Amino acid sequence: MFLGKRIKELREEKHLLQRQLAAELEIDTPMYSKIERGDRKAKREQVIKLAKLLSTDKNELLTLWLAGQIYELIKDEELARKAISLVSIKLDTKK
Repeated sequence: MFLGKRIKELREEKHLLQRQLAAELEIDTPMYSKIERGDRKAKREQVIKLAKLLSTDKNELLTLWLAGQIYELIKDEELARKAISLVSIKLDTKK
């Protein structure tokens, strides 16, 4: 969802084909296409490799990847906002 949109934008800016990136990631093109559409989760290692292949900031893509993971986990939870707030406070105090 978050990551897929961004890697599609970057891929198109660089005039690359999905099959080119899929080959670099050692996956088939349909699987890569599902990652861009948000139908399949990329692995952390794939995100790092994509950042390099797309010449973009690794932390930007990892942040989008992690946001997508969190969203999928809590999207249907009634108390999601409260939980995120508590986690945010905990992360701030951890610094």
